[in-house]
Amino acid sequence: MMTTESTPDLYRRLAATFSDRVDAVPADRWDAPSPCDGWTTRDVVAHVVETQTRMVGVVGLSLPDGPSVTDDPAAAWRHTRDAVQAILDDPAKASLEYDGHFGRTDLAATMRTFYCFDLVAHGWDIARAAGLDETVPDTDLDLLDAVVAQLGDSIRTDGVCGPAVDVPDDADRQTRTLATLGRRA
Repeated sequence: MMTTESTPDLYRRLAATFSDRVDAVPADRWDAPSPCDGWTTRDVVAHVVETQTRMVGVVGLSLPDGPSVTDDPAAAWRHTRDAVQAILDDPAKASLEYDGHFGRTDLAATMRTFYCFDLVAHGWDIARAAGLDETVPDTDLDLLDAVVAQLGDSIRTDGVCGPAVDVPDDADRQTRTLATLGRRA
């Protein structure tokens, strides 16, 4: 990974960007189709909330009940973000181990890679669906590229990313990186 940020700081920064996008979704765009096949903007937020909630459960932790994504997607996301951040800020909780897809690991390592990856990729999905600024900073593209390299063929596992899409040879970096994730920028 290209960043020297601690895991709590990386999550905090990426969650803030994700939050800015979620908070900027116009009321009439929550049910707009997203780049994720069959998902609306609201569904993308629901996915992030659900997967982060499920991930902390893998190590025996839980998040307190919060607002419903159906009723208030932005509030549901903020609640999840704050609860996950509190866990990552607690070294004893962040270092809880489990047996993952690639062997023994801990919550912080998984949040640092896959779930921070999700914040960037799905942040772009939300921006695209809601008609917002879709720019992904180079440091975040570095993170996406590093996680893709780390996951290898597992990135194509059902429910992760679809097949890569072709782009022109002169496509910019963001377009190329998103294409590896099955997204058309």
